[in-house]
Order: sequence, then C-alpha cells, then structure tokens
Amino acid sequence: MSARVRAPELRGRGWLNTGGRDLKLADLRGKIVIADFWTFCCINCLHVLDELRPLEEKYADVLVVVGIHSPKFEHEKDPAAVAAAVERYGVHHPVLDDPELDMWQQYAARAWPTLAVIDPEGYVVATMAGEGHAEGLARLVDELVATHEAKGTLHRGDGPYVPPAEPETALRFPGKALALDGGRLLVSDSARHSLVELAPDGETLVRRIGTGIRGRVDGPPGVATFSEPQGLCRLPEHVAEVAGYDVVVADTVNHLLRGVRLATGEVVTVAGTGRQWRSTVDDHAHDSLSVDLSSPWDLAWYDDRVIVAMAGIHQLWWFDPVRRTAGMYAGTTVEALGDGPLAEAWLAQPSGLSVSADGSRLWVADSETSAIRYVENGVLGTAVGQGLFDFGHVDGPADRALLQHPLGVCALPDGSVLVADTYNGAVRRFDPTSGQVSTVADGLAEPSDVVLTADGGVLVVESAAHRLTRLAPGALSAVGASTVDGPRHRTERKPMEVAAGEVTLEVVFTPAPGQKLDETYGPSTRLVVSASPPELLAEGAGTGTELSRRLVVDGSVAGGVLQVTAQAATCDADVEHAACHLTRQDWGVPVRVVEGGPARLPLVLRGLDA
Repeated sequence: MSARVRAPELRGRGWLNTGGRDLKLADLRGKIVIADFWTFCCINCLHVLDELRPLEEKYADVLVVVGIHSPKFEHEKDPAAVAAAVERYGVHHPVLDDPELDMWQQYAARAWPTLAVIDPEGYVVATMAGEGHAEGLARLVDELVATHEAKGTLHRGDGPYVPPAEPETALRFPGKALALDGGRLLVSDSARHSLVELAPDGETLVRRIGTGIRGRVDGPPGVATFSEPQGLCRLPEHVAEVAGYDVVVADTVNHLLRGVRLATGEVVTVAGTGRQWRSTVDDHAHDSLSVDLSSPWDLAWYDDRVIVAMAGIHQLWWFDPVRRTAGMYAGTTVEALGDGPLAEAWLAQPSGLSVSADGSRLWVADSETSAIRYVENGVLGTAVGQGLFDFGHVDGPADRALLQHPLGVCALPDGSVLVADTYNGAVRRFDPTSGQVSTVADGLAEPSDVVLTADGGVLVVESAAHRLTRLAPGALSAVGASTVDGPRHRTERKPMEVAAGEVTLEVVFTPAPGQKLDETYGPSTRLVVSASPPELLAEGAGTGTELSRRLVVDGSVAGGVLQVTAQAATCDADVEHAACHLTRQDWGVPVRVVEGGPARLPLVLRGLDA
C-alpha cells in the first residue's frame, strides 16, 4: 500500500458557476470529487466534458466535478474568454480559473486533459490523462461510495453548482455559416444546438431548424435535434438530387454528419453511429452509417466528395453522399505538424476548410498548431505556422508569421485565403503569390468562420459576440490590409529535466476496475514517439507495442519537445458480452537536457492508488 496523498488546496484567480462563492476542499468533504484539468482550445478536453455529463447526472448526490481551467494559449488566460467557454460548452459544474497553471503543477498534470479523483476524506486516489475513462470512473465511484458509506464518511446531498443567468440573443456562439441562394445565410447556432436561416442582412431570422435542445433526433425542423453543430457544406446540385438532401452538417458533439433538405428543413442522419471513434487507422471505405466519427468540425466539397475536418482525431476524412460510404483521407491521428503524403502527414485539430476557386487546393485551418495547411496533388503542406507551441500575432513573410488557434478559412477568387484567426480576434490574409501574411480586421470576438457572399462581400462569424459581422468595403485591398508585428508566444510549461544519453520512457497504465488488457485483435498497447527538433532523439523515435521505450537523448541539443502518443485497449473482465474500450492520450512534453538529470521519464495514461 503506497502512502496516501492529500489533495492540494484549490486556489486560483476566481470561480465560475458557484454564485460568486470561493470553494475550498473542506466545502467538498464527504463528496467524491473529480478535478478535470482542461483548456477550452483542446478537443480532447471537450470530449471529456461530454463523457462526464452522464456521471454527473447519475451520481448527482455524491459526486462533484470541479473544472480547473489551465490554459495553453494566451487568449485562454482572459477571464472573459474562460467565462464564455464555460457557457459555450454547457459546463454545469464549478470551474476554477487557473491562469498561471499553479494547480496544474501542484497536481502534477502533464497533459490536457488530466483527471484527478479525490475521495470523501480529501485524498487523491486516482489520476488519469486523456479521454475514454467514463466507464472506469463509474466503477471507481461505485467502489468509493461503498467504502465511504460503510465508514460513514460519505455525505449525500446537492453540490455547489449555481447556474448563471440565461442570456437573450438571437444567436448563441454561432460556429460556421453558408451562403444560400438569394443572399440568404445558413448558420450553425452551436450553443443553441440548431441551424438558423437568416435574411441577406445577416440578422433577420427566416427560420430555425432544430428544437434548440441538445439531442440527435431526425425529422422536420420543429422535431429535429443537434448537439453543438459546426460545419456546413452545400452539395453540388447533381449530387444533392441523388442524395436526397442539399446540405451536410457536421453535428460535432453527436459525432455524426446530418443531411438537410432546404425545401422542407427535414433533417436525416447520413454518416456516423453516434459513437466516438476509438479504433485503428485504415484506408478502407466503410458504410457511412456503420462507421464511428470523432468531433467532425467543418466540411468542404473537394476531390468529388465531402471532406471532413475530423478535429477529434487530428485527421481529414471523406464522405461520399452518393455511394453512402466514408473513410480516412489524411493524417495518422498523431497530433503534430508534419507535411508529406496524405497518409503519412500529421495534423492537430483541423477545424476549418475551404476550396480554391479552381478546385485544385483545399485550405485547412489546423487550429492546435496555429497553422494554415493545404492539400494539393495528394500531399499535405504548410503555408503558415510553426508547431504546437508557437503562436502570436505577427504579419509579414509566411515563414515568420504567427497565428493563434485559427478555426476558419475562406478561399478568395484571386488565389489568396482569409483566415479566421480566432484567438487573436482577427481576420488575416495569406497571399501565396507574395508569400505574405497581413491583418485585414481585428478587434473581433473569437471569429470562427469567414464567408464570401455572392455580391463579393465578406461576412465574419463573430462567435463570442453572437453575430455575423460584415467587413468594410475595401478591407481586402492592399490599402485596406495592415501589417502587425505583435507578440510572439510559446506555450511555457515547466520542462522536465532529462539526462543526456539513455533515458527510459515509461507510460503508466492500470486497467480500470473490472477491466483487463484486450489482445483479441493483436497487441493491446501502442506507443508512438517523435521529437521537435528531431535531433533531440538520437534513438527511440517511432512506433512500437510496448509502453516502455529506451530513448537516447542527444546531449548537444539543449532541449525541445517530446511528442508521445499512447493507447491501450481493454475489455470488461469475466462478463458475458464484454464491452471493449480504448484509452488514448497525446503528450507534448517540454524537456531540458541537463548533466546528471533523471534517466527515467514517467507519464501516466491511467494510474490508481495501489
């Protein structure tokens, strides 16, 4: 039995969803607490929010989830932005604002997301990184309830959550927009779980498709439901005629693609099972209704099919509405910036798509690398962006320019591309001919998409302002654009010290209660390791099936980032019709090479107090 660890006290800049009250661990004594370390840019963190919802409902009288917002990007340190994200993503539990990552460090978190489970007596009994832990958490909560009810240390009753006042706006955190015939617009009203058709003025409501209640029901506009829909794609007329619908919708949190008939507003599910993808990479075509998806975020018609920005697994997928098939298009699921043939390239939460006027190039907003990527001739390239941890607001030559978590792109007729530079609150423009990046507009509230209208105007989906904003005429001209030499940022987390030479990387994984490692279809674990710069690792990069790896660190390199992806397949033990599970996490671990440093690098995928 290892020594019990007392949970560090909860301290931060302030609390949300508590009615103005500051919480202490003493206020939560007698409850089981799940501390969820998250940041609102991170798709894996958003997945965990959705995984926790059923647990919060099932164990409402014994469990308190406390979100601890520990930011990656500079914009995520803004308290107003944190409050907006808590509303946007329907977070219905207390949230502690941790802008300097103090709590992150005290709880030894090394990845977004990380969960720490605290028992009713205030001790940390489990930590885990990544997503896919819901069933294991449920079993652990059951065990803790039984133990502490017997000891008399479990206190049932209401938790400390206090809901904020309901806002009143026509749109609430709109995500993407699509120009329709006659100048009308279709907008994904993400926080209201519906689609909104607007008049050409971008303000007047024509109709709403969906009830506004989170769900996944097909049917007419007043019956259908969505869950945080995002991307919209108008099908070519001849394809729509065969498919039976006109618009494809990325129904993000439902992990589905939905079809909408514009004449009637009828909604039908066209791809996805509703289960989140946790499988192995393949290049096969699948029946579109039998394949699992993962947070589809945007859509575009390219290469004679719908391309899907599959933000949840750092890939692009394709969907054929005529053959009703779907499959993987680009990316390996490794979260990083890496160019090359589509099947070998790396992406990081692609969230925006747009096709060049001649149809030859697909532009991609790769949000977590703050990059603008493109697909052309079977290859993925990078136009602007440095990597997972470098961002800012810097114009000029593309190889020096910096963005901050862009979510949208819009190809222009002249071959350039507009960028919804979300966390900089700006619209940027990249001109491939000159190789220059400029700022077209700034002072916007989390722009998430840019739309070119039939009359040549430009509309910006200003998500955190809950509106569409029209750019001033002339903004796209050389005179209208400006050059900003703003701050350069790099995500600063305390680096782990490592020795030069041989270092053992160990990923700690303990199957959840009631589960065992599953080798039915081959090795149950997988480990992928790379480094930035690549020279940091003399040996040890690559893919293997063991969760322990011998690395050789080059002592002539001062430091860098180790990129580690680990996954473990488990199944329920000793039960009939056992369910299977896949736990997965990506780490970007800053390291500093020091003489006499540790020769062991431990990471926790899932751990329990033994």
